[in-house]
Amino acid sequence: MKAALGFLTPLGGASTPSPRAVRWFPVVGLVVGLGVGGVWRGAEELWAPAVAAALAVAADLALTGMLHVDGLVDSADGLLPHLDRQRRLDVMAEPTVGAFGVVVAGTVLLLRWAALASMGANVLLVAGLWMLSRTLMATVLTSVPYARGEGLASVFRGAGGTAITLLGVLAASVVVGRGIGGLALAVLFAAWLAGSGVVALAWRRLGGFTGDVLGAAGMVAETVGLLVAAAKW
Repeated sequence: MKAALGFLTPLGGASTPSPRAVRWFPVVGLVVGLGVGGVWRGAEELWAPAVAAALAVAADLALTGMLHVDGLVDSADGLLPHLDRQRRLDVMAEPTVGAFGVVVAGTVLLLRWAALASMGANVLLVAGLWMLSRTLMATVLTSVPYARGEGLASVFRGAGGTAITLLGVLAASVVVGRGIGGLALAVLFAAWLAGSGVVALAWRRLGGFTGDVLGAAGMVAETVGLLVAAAKW
């Protein structure tokens, strides 16, 4: 658990990557989601929905140490412009931020805020979606090639990805289902499809995933899930 926290958040401290950490990814997502949802619920008791939503977005950025939004920025800068494969990887490794990253990150954060502000606070919806996004990350880590060859993510290859995926998706379905009922399947399917689309784009343009792609896929999955949940059905 501590190793998974250290990989996905700033809370676990420095630790050596281990295949055993992957099995805890969905649990970390659940914990972070409960924290974000709890802030959302508590803030709604004191402020207007727009302020409560903004505080929930800020809580997510704090609890993740902005690791995932950083991955979103770098992925947008590397995957969206017309570049060759090596240049894409170089751009994603640079500390600077380009126009693609600024626009995509700003759009995603705005959509997250707007979706939350348009709904009543629902802790289980957030917890389940955040669990699903980390399940997706675990699935990618254990089944998709690493774009940079051997590296930090290489140790996770073959770490029981199928079982983690099935259990994580099932658990997320139960949590979200308890939060929003029959709409849960549509929300989770849309979230998984959106996150998988990011991974597919990276696979096509980079030959696999990077740590930045994991963060981007998670952010996109959560955002699309929130948007589907907020729709006027």
